[in-house]
Amino acid sequence: MRLRYTDRARNDLDIAFEWYEDQRRGLGFEFLDCVEAAIESIQKMPKLYAIQHDHFSRALVRRFPFSIFYTIEKMEIVVHAIFDNRQDPVRLP
Repeated sequence: MRLRYTDRARNDLDIAFEWYEDQRRGLGFEFLDCVEAAIESIQKMPKLYAIQHDHFSRALVRRFPFSIFYTIEKMEIVVHAIFDNRQDPVRLP
């Protein structure tokens, strides 16, 4: 199934990567590896993850306090947000 990121999701990913990389060199790449593993799991079994907010399914990112919010639309998976779970839930997509 095809995968597409919204602009918000790309921005979320960039901000988190930069923040982790500022904390320790290489940590940003470890974060990206964990996000990639979660995305691969979503692609293999997109219906595995329950709908948690509105109409978005949610997958947790291993090791980091982030969730991936996505929808399944026709023949593609759309990643709407890579959400820092420490944020105010009002900011959910």
